[in-house]
Amino acid sequence: MVITNGIAPLTSAPSTISSLQPPPPPPQQQQTTPSSLPSVKIEDPLPYVSLKTGLCYDVRMRYHAKIVTNAYDYTDPHPEDPRRVYRIYKALAEAGLVDMKGASGAGHIGSKLMQHVPAREATREEVTLVHETKHWDFVERTATMTQDELVEETDNGDSVYFNNDSWFCAKLSCGGVIDTCKAVVRGDVKNAIAVVRPPGHHAEPYKPAGFCMFNNVAVASRVILKEFPDQVKKILILDWDIHHGNGTQRAFYNDPNVLYISLHRYDNGKFYPGGTFGNYDKVGEGEGEGFNVNIPWPCGGMGDGDYIYAFQKTVMPIAEEFGPDLVILSSGFDAAPGDELGECFVSPAAYGHMTHMLKSLAHGKLAVVLEGGYNLDSIATSALGVTKVLIGDAPMPLTNVYARPEAVQTVEKVSRTLARFWKCMKIGHKIHDLPEAPPVERLHDIIRKYQASQLFAHFSMTKLPIFRDRISRSFEDQVLCTPGFQSAKTVVVIVHDPPDVWTEPDPVTGQISLHETFVMDAEIKYIQWAHQKGYGVVDINAPAVFTDQEDEGYNVQAALQDLCLYVWDNYLDLSDARNFVFVGVGEACGGQVYLLGHREVRERVRAAIAIAGSKTLFPIVPIMDEFITDWYYKNSLVLTSSNHPMWDQSNGSKNPRKKYGNVQRTEYETMNELLIGKYSDVIAFAEEDIEESSSEEEREGGPDRKRLKNDDRSSNNNEDEWVDAVTPGSAPAAFL
Repeated sequence: MVITNGIAPLTSAPSTISSLQPPPPPPQQQQTTPSSLPSVKIEDPLPYVSLKTGLCYDVRMRYHAKIVTNAYDYTDPHPEDPRRVYRIYKALAEAGLVDMKGASGAGHIGSKLMQHVPAREATREEVTLVHETKHWDFVERTATMTQDELVEETDNGDSVYFNNDSWFCAKLSCGGVIDTCKAVVRGDVKNAIAVVRPPGHHAEPYKPAGFCMFNNVAVASRVILKEFPDQVKKILILDWDIHHGNGTQRAFYNDPNVLYISLHRYDNGKFYPGGTFGNYDKVGEGEGEGFNVNIPWPCGGMGDGDYIYAFQKTVMPIAEEFGPDLVILSSGFDAAPGDELGECFVSPAAYGHMTHMLKSLAHGKLAVVLEGGYNLDSIATSALGVTKVLIGDAPMPLTNVYARPEAVQTVEKVSRTLARFWKCMKIGHKIHDLPEAPPVERLHDIIRKYQASQLFAHFSMTKLPIFRDRISRSFEDQVLCTPGFQSAKTVVVIVHDPPDVWTEPDPVTGQISLHETFVMDAEIKYIQWAHQKGYGVVDINAPAVFTDQEDEGYNVQAALQDLCLYVWDNYLDLSDARNFVFVGVGEACGGQVYLLGHREVRERVRAAIAIAGSKTLFPIVPIMDEFITDWYYKNSLVLTSSNHPMWDQSNGSKNPRKKYGNVQRTEYETMNELLIGKYSDVIAFAEEDIEESSSEEEREGGPDRKRLKNDDRSSNNNEDEWVDAVTPGSAPAAFL
C-alpha cells in the first residue's frame, strides 16, 4: 500500500479465490502525487488567537496642551499632560510589544504581537450623533481663537483647557477610537487598545468638561450601532476611571442597547464631577431604566480587593446576563497608586485581572480606550498590564484580595437597587419581586420604639421636644433624656447609630427568621453607668436613612449636624451642667465632632469619646480658633476596629493627624465587641476628666456660674469674663 502525504489510497476488498483458477493479476495502481490531490481549504482552528491586538497611537495628539501663562505652569504642569500617551507607548515598546523607531506612532508601529490602527479625524456627522451642533461649532472655533480668547475660555470652562490644536486633536482622538472599535468588530484584530487624548467620558452632549472635548467612547458606540446593525445590537461600556463618566451616562441614560457600568469615587457627591448623578440609585430612565449601573465608592483608598469584589459580585453577572456584542472599556488609570487626584491603590495586576474577565464577553471583542490617569509612571505600568492580557498573557498575581467594609456595603446597595432589573441580582433580594409590596416598616424604627420603652421603664427617659421642618417616623423617639438632666452637674450625651442586628438571611429570598435574629445593644451599659453615677443623660439616635424622607434629598449627616447644634443651643448650653461627656458611636460621631468644632464648648466638655469601629473618622474643623484642634486631641479618645482602613499600610495609609483626635487601634473587629471590650477604658477616661474638673472647682470655691471665654480677643489682659448663668426657657413646640 502506498501512502502519500499521510493519505492511504482506497482499494477493493479481497475476494475469495478458487483453487482451480489462477489469481488475477494485481490491478494497476495510479501513483498519487500532491498535485493530483483535491484542493481542500483548512480553516484556522483558533481564528481569534491567531489575530493580533490592535494599537491606536498618534504622536500628533500631543499637540493639545495648556497655554503657559506663568512660571507655575512649568514647575507644576497640568495633570492632563501631553506626555501621558507617549509614556504608555514607550512602556509598550520597552516591553517588546511594539517597535520603537523614533516613537512617531505613525508608520513604525508593528510587531508579531500588535497591529497598528491608524488614527484619523472624526467627522461632523459622527460627532453630532452624540453632541449638539453648537458643541461641535464651539470646539471648531478654538482653532482660530487668539491666545487671550483661549485663556479666557480655559478660565471659564469646566476643568478643561484649550489651544489652537485642541480642535484637531479632539477630532483625531475621537476618530481613532471609532476606527479602533471598527477594527475589532470587523475582525481585523482580536481586540485593541486606543492610547488617545484628550479623553472623553466627561464631555456632555452640550459642552466640553473635565479635560474632555468630545466623548470618544459614546460617539464610537453610536457609530458602531449605526453602521453594524446586524453584528452589534448591544454594547457594554465599562468605565473604571476614578471619576464618574457623567457624559457617557447622560448619552445613553434612556437607551436599552447600551449598558453603562461605572466604578468611581463618589464621596457622597463631593468628588468630581460632583452631584448625585453618579450615585447607585441612578439606574437610567424610560426604556433605559436598569441599564445604568453606578458603583460609587464612598471614599478614597480603594484597592485591588475592592475592585475585584465588585467585578465578581456585580459587574460580571450583570454583563453576562446582558450579553453584549461588543465591550468598550473606558480605561482611566487614575485609581492607580501614586495618582494624586484619585488617591486609590489599584495595581497593574488588578487592571490585568479585570481585563481578563472582560475578555470572556462578546467573543473577546474588547476595545480599551484611554481616559484619565495623571501619574506618568502609574499609567505606563497599568496600561502595560492591560495590554499584555489583551495579547494573551496571564494576569499577574494579586497581592491584596480582601474587600474593605466600605466596598462590601457599597456593592450590596448596588445589588439591592438593581434587583428590580436583573435576575442575577435578585438572589437575596426577593422583596423586589412583589408586584405591590405590602406595608412595611423599617426595622430601625421598630427597634428605636423598643429602646424608648425600655429606657423609660428602667431610667424614666422621655422624648426631648425638637422643632422640625418636616415629618418622619424616624424622628419619633429620636432624642431621649433623663428627667431633670438640665439641673444635673454632669451630663452624658450619647450620639449613636442604631444598634447592630445579627442574623443569617435566607440566601435566596433575603428574608430573615426572627427567632434567629438578635439585637446587639451594648450602648445601654453606658446609660446604666451614667444613671448609677447620678449623671443626666441625653440619648440621640442617628439612623442612616430617615423613613419617609428617602427620596426627598435629605442629607442625613447634615441633618444630624443641625440636630446636635439644636440640642446644644436650646438645652445643653442653657442647663446648669458644668461637665459634659460626649460619647459618639459609629457614623453618628460626625454630628458630635461637628458640634465640638462649631460651638465654644471647651470650658464645659471634659471628654469627647468617639467609638468609630470601622466607620468614617471625622476631623474637627477649627471654626472657633486655631487652638481647637489641640484641645480636641488632648480631650478625646477615638477607638477604631482592628480592620479599619486607616491602618492598612499596604494602601499607603499614614497615622491619623491630630485633627481626628487621639485615635487608637483596638483588637476588636465589630462595633458590639468594641463597645463591650473597651467599656472599662471609656468609663475610666471619662471619670478621670470629670474628677479633675471637680477637684479644680473645689479648690476655687465651687463656682455657681458658667465660665465663658471673652469674645474680645483684642483685650490687653486677655482675662476670662464671668457672666450669670441663663436658666432654661420653655421648650419649643415639637412636630413629631
